[in-house]
Amino acid sequence: MGAGAKHRMVFVDRLLATLVHLRHGTTHDVLACWFGVDRSTITPVISEVRPLLAERGCTVSPGVRLKTLAEVVDDLGATGKTGTADGTETRVRRPVVDRRNRNRFISGKSKQNAVKAMVLTDQADRVLFCSPTTPGRCADITHARRLAIARLLADGPPVEILADAGYQELRAQTGGRVATLPHRKVKKNAPTDTRRSTNTGGRRAPRAGSRSSTASRT
Repeated sequence: MGAGAKHRMVFVDRLLATLVHLRHGTTHDVLACWFGVDRSTITPVISEVRPLLAERGCTVSPGVRLKTLAEVVDDLGATGKTGTADGTETRVRRPVVDRRNRNRFISGKSKQNAVKAMVLTDQADRVLFCSPTTPGRCADITHARRLAIARLLADGPPVEILADAGYQELRAQTGGRVATLPHRKVKKNAPTDTRRSTNTGGRRAPRAGSRSSTASRT
C-alpha cells in the first residue's frame, strides 16, 4: 500500500487535460504549460485516462487530424479560414553550469531563461499547430525559417496568416500571404531637451552658466 510515485495532478485536472487534448488536439507541451507541470507528467496522464473514457463509451468522433505544419496550411487553404501565428515563451530553470551554450536560453525579450515555440491558431483561437521548442534566444523569424513556413505558404494553397511585426520578412517571401503590422517609426523631430549633441560623443552639451562652461572660459 502506498508504493509508487504520487500524482502531481488531481483527478479532475487529469480528466480535464485529457478531454482538452482529445477535443482540440492540444499538444502535451501546451497542456504542461497550462497546468504548471512537466511534459513527462502529461503523457502518462492521458495514457491513463483515455482507457477509462473508452470503457464508459466516450470515444473521439471521426474528423480531420492535423499532425504537421503542412497539413495545417492545406486545411486552412481548403476551408478558407484565416490563421494567426505567434511565438510564445515558457520560462525554464537555468541550465547547469557545465552545460554547453547555456546562454542560448536567455530570451532577448524577457531577459529570462526560457524556451520558445511557434503556435498557429484559427479564427476561433483553436490551436492547430505548436512547434517543437527552441532556446529562448532564437528570434521568432529565425524559428519560422527553420520550420520552412515561408515555403509552405508560397507553394501551398491561397491562405492568409496574421502575425506581428516580428514576422514581417515573411510577407515578402510568401507574396503577401502573411499580413503583419508595420514597425513603429521613430519620430524625426525629437524634443529639443532630449536631443544629444553629436560633437560631444553622445553626451549632452553643457548649459550656459554651468561649471563646465565657466571653467572653459577661464
